[in-house]
Amino acid sequence: MKTNYEIRYAAHPEDAKSYDTQRIRRDFLIEKVFSADEVNMVYSMYDRMVVGGAMPVNEELELEAIDPLKAPYFTTRREVGVFNVGQGAGLVKVGSETFELGFKEALYIGSGDRSVVFCSKDAQQPAKFYFNSTTAHTPYPCKKVTKADAVVAHMGALETSNERDINKMIVNQVLPTCQLQMGMTELAKGSVWNTMPAHVHSRRMEAYFYFEVPADQAVCHFMGEMNETRHIWMKGDQAVLSPEWSIHSAAATHNYTFIWGMGGENLDYGDQDFSLITDIR
Repeated sequence: MKTNYEIRYAAHPEDAKSYDTQRIRRDFLIEKVFSADEVNMVYSMYDRMVVGGAMPVNEELELEAIDPLKAPYFTTRREVGVFNVGQGAGLVKVGSETFELGFKEALYIGSGDRSVVFCSKDAQQPAKFYFNSTTAHTPYPCKKVTKADAVVAHMGALETSNERDINKMIVNQVLPTCQLQMGMTELAKGSVWNTMPAHVHSRRMEAYFYFEVPADQAVCHFMGEMNETRHIWMKGDQAVLSPEWSIHSAAATHNYTFIWGMGGENLDYGDQDFSLITDIR
């Protein structure tokens, strides 16, 4: 197996205004989340979130403690949220426990000194494990979460091209976490907009992972300050980092699904600062 990682540094919004397309993509877009028999991850200075993916095909893959963590195990001082976004079922071995995850099922892994190993049940249909990780101060128990366990919010309408189900899965209404919050939003056929009206939450950063995007289609992710927006064209199975000062919204050429993950100083969804659609610049 092989583990690849990179460090992404935080940007001041005044500086980000001057970034060209290449710089925006370099700093915020995570183009390669999955590659066969490898673990890829980005260590972000935004709330020290780690965003990554593991795709075990012919071998098991360990979630290794990369050098920036300065720890014996990846989970020594971290909690992890994992979603299987591959068509095949997979296993996540956490110490002496083993969890089977099917398509769109999730697992919360609490902090503690033990190994985390990913594997697929069928190499012909490998699992794809997308994960977010944040620092943790309390070792909460691991728990598998399915859509049946989720707090579901049905929002939007086909008339405004944003009918969607927001499946809140690794959130404090479902299980205890230190700061990590994750969920999965599924857009209905004919709908393409997410997170609109746009908002920011200055106490939490966020990462979006887009999937179920046809190979010949694309997602246009919007970021930046409310009055100084920028965009990033993305493909399926790619992720993007969203600073605390940035909006995080998208429109696509096809309906899609995305996983959102947040880390920061609070677990309260009510502290969002919304913008009127007509005020966005």
